Amino acid sequence: MRGLRVTKPRLTVLDILSRGGHLEVEEVTRQVRAHLDSVSTQAIYDVLGVLTRAGLARRIEPAGSPALYEARVNDNHHHIVCRACGAIVDVEGAIGESPCLDPPHTHGYDIDETEVTFWGLCPGCRELAVND
Repeated sequence: MRGLRVTKPRLTVLDILSRGGHLEVEEVTRQVRAHLDSVSTQAIYDVLGVLTRAGLARRIEPAGSPALYEARVNDNHHHIVCRACGAIVDVEGAIGESPCLDPPHTHGYDIDETEVTFWGLCPGCRELAVND
């Protein structure tokens, strides 16, 4: 596991994240507790931090949302967030010439990742807005 000590909480969190989705710490904690006898919320924060630093999990923070975690890493994908209900879906990263993803000045940085969040209304919320 990328040089990390293998523990039940780490394996359980990885399993939960591998099922997909974008999960808040509270949801990860709830699911871990369904599998393990007892685990503190702080332990889950610690596990998520270790997994994120090791590149086994990804932390995203859409504006106005708590931190969310996912297992999809190292593939340059982005996210679409519904402004009304907060639903999040993955969208593949741009391929080819994408001026907004290729800054004209890097200020000396060696850029290795771009994070993009698209905002709008999901189909369900759009339908509700039309019917109101």
